[in-house]
Amino acid sequence: MKKILFLLLIPFMLFASKILSYNVYERSDRVDVMLTFDTPYDGVISQQTLDGKIIIKLEGASIESEKTKSLNSKFISELTISPITSYTQIVAVVPNDVQVQASKTVDSYGLRLRLDKQGAAATEPNATAAAASTALPTGPDLQISAGYYVVMAILLATLGFVFYLKKKMGAVISQTKPAASSAKPLKKPWMFGGKTEVHEELQVRFSKQLDQVNRIVMVDYGNLSYLILAGQSNILLDKFEDDKPLNKNEFEDILRDRNDELNAILNNRPQEKEPFQTYKEKAASIAYDAYDA
Repeated sequence: MKKILFLLLIPFMLFASKILSYNVYERSDRVDVMLTFDTPYDGVISQQTLDGKIIIKLEGASIESEKTKSLNSKFISELTISPITSYTQIVAVVPNDVQVQASKTVDSYGLRLRLDKQGAAATEPNATAAAASTALPTGPDLQISAGYYVVMAILLATLGFVFYLKKKMGAVISQTKPAASSAKPLKKPWMFGGKTEVHEELQVRFSKQLDQVNRIVMVDYGNLSYLILAGQSNILLDKFEDDKPLNKNEFEDILRDRNDELNAILNNRPQEKEPFQTYKEKAASIAYDAYDA
């Protein structure tokens, strides 16, 4: 639930206009408070008058920390700007006959709050007896803009993509796990041809690529291990029983000992090794006879 709430608050954190600075300009007939934003401010502004204070709420605006300023003016004695969860609150301590008017710059990067006298309407005795919550007038319409719906659409699309990606990754993992666990050694060893079905298992013990075409492979079959040159010429180099290599280093030692022999084969020099196809047929016959016994 906390994660969902955090995701819902992302657009407010990303797209809220941040107050970079504020300045107070005192004049004989008014006081102007000028706010500067890092992005065009398009939020909703409202005000509330209560007990000698004018409380202004800037929806969709943020500020790093609370700012307080004391003034010696007949229009305002103290100004406080405070960060709240989803808006910024401005509290101005003013006389009862002071009003606030808001106006934005043409590019909406600036907001001016002007404090001046209300006139005769402010002299009524019950003017501050009760709290009054009204919309603070500004130049442009401050209702929910089209940008808000764009932000929400982007958020919903992002959430949908995240859930789709999570589901897709789960499906891929579930498909690869059974494939890995069901992998078994071949039941019909290719090295013994198609003469007969052999019930032993064939496993590759070691393998090393010599060049783009040829590879050295050590294959286990039954109690024996076969060293094979596979590629342009399929040749059985040797077979091992009790002295078969147990690790990669021993396999590399065997290859180093046979370096001249391998070079001769790869360079098409004549060799006395038995052709691999002939040995396949002999090995298949031996394995089949052993199985029948």
